[in-house]
Amino acid sequence: MRVRPLRLFAVLLFAVLAPTLGGCTGLNVPAGGASAPAASDPAGARGELATLTVRAPQPMSGYSRARFPLWIEQGAGCNTRDLVLQRQGQDVTVTAHCKITHGTWLSPYDNQTFTEPQKVEIDHLVPLADAWRSGANSWTDAKRQDFANDLTRPQLLAVSSTTNRAKGDQDPSQWKPPNHDFWCRYAEDWIAVKQYWALTVTAAEKAALTDMLGTCP
Repeated sequence: MRVRPLRLFAVLLFAVLAPTLGGCTGLNVPAGGASAPAASDPAGARGELATLTVRAPQPMSGYSRARFPLWIEQGAGCNTRDLVLQRQGQDVTVTAHCKITHGTWLSPYDNQTFTEPQKVEIDHLVPLADAWRSGANSWTDAKRQDFANDLTRPQLLAVSSTTNRAKGDQDPSQWKPPNHDFWCRYAEDWIAVKQYWALTVTAAEKAALTDMLGTCP
């Protein structure tokens, strides 16, 4: 897998800083490097897309969200959700035991801004059910846990509840963010996640991703 330089830098920066963020009373956490937009690389994304296996979706038999253990502890009293909120928000205030009380979050799917953490939901860019249909049905529960809590790939986003619920478990051939300007980034990140985790795509999904990459600068 070829990792884009700016994204790699952001990931490494967050990996170094994340353990120091949680559980710090009154800590004001500015917008972190891990949530900064990576440089667009549509040519690289097209190359990665070409490597993905095209296959019909696998059956949903045996699927349950419980097979993807969510929001595991990440240290210093923080769980996965806490760290996503910290890295994506601006002026985030974290009190003892990693309780997030204030901040500002911009939902990239619809450009809505929120100041209450309870009104923001964490979306799995590649939904858990989609992952199940595209290869995760054969994984161990431990690997599914890693996927569901993946802070390294662009798999977790703080978004509005409206768009998160409208999206559900649909792939890009069935649902796209209302914010058209985010289509390029959405497609690039979707491809990056599927490429890393060796998940398959459907023919319709691949066609939709190709079209979305056409919106890139």
